[in-house]
Amino acid sequence: MDRLLYLAMTGAHETMRAQSLVSNNLANATTTGFRADLETVRSLPMQGPVQPSRVYGVIEGNGLDLRAGELTRTGRALDVAVEGDGWIAVQAPDGGEAYTRAGDLKVNGLGLLTTGAGHPVMGDGGPIAIPPHAHLEIGADGTISVQPLGQSAKALAVVDRIKLVKIPPGQATKGADGLIRLRGGGEAEADASVRLVSGALEASNVSPVESMVRMIELARQYETQIKMMKTAEENDRSASSLLRLS
Repeated sequence: MDRLLYLAMTGAHETMRAQSLVSNNLANATTTGFRADLETVRSLPMQGPVQPSRVYGVIEGNGLDLRAGELTRTGRALDVAVEGDGWIAVQAPDGGEAYTRAGDLKVNGLGLLTTGAGHPVMGDGGPIAIPPHAHLEIGADGTISVQPLGQSAKALAVVDRIKLVKIPPGQATKGADGLIRLRGGGEAEADASVRLVSGALEASNVSPVESMVRMIELARQYETQIKMMKTAEENDRSASSLLRLS
């Protein structure tokens, strides 16, 4: 009896956690460069003073869908999309280095090049500062060139180069801030093979249709588990009635 109730209870709890992951993916279906979270399940035996005879299925959000999103041409000079595998290095809120595919860049009031979310973009020597300019170009290798104010269009000056990296398979993990980091910490080395597409943005790789279907599936699973809990309660009442009659 207790096993049925326990399995139903843990199943309902973890189904709710899975629903929160899918809901977050759905909410970011239009977020530039967003990578969907995947549901991963791990079996954990319950530890205690007795023999571990119960297993708890834990749904974790540490899986990451690395499929590329569709590219949309914008024609904006500060919009870039990573071509193929690779990531743009940014400065995380904690001061460390993290990675993103969001190439909706802008220059803030302090002259720093940031993503649309406000994370400073990293260059060869740290966050990239953009001087006053009349025109700006970002090359396929991440090189940033500007036309200084008052200079001719041919007088382009190289400011810095965006740090572009590749993360080994299985080593990417997403933080609560939505940025990607190396599993276990550390910083990735710059990779010259990573290329950018200027004047374009990469869309989220979340499929709204697939996410909605998954939400419906999880809702049905939750209902089934609640019914199992009610069945366990009814069985317990029936057993108690039989004991009273005996």
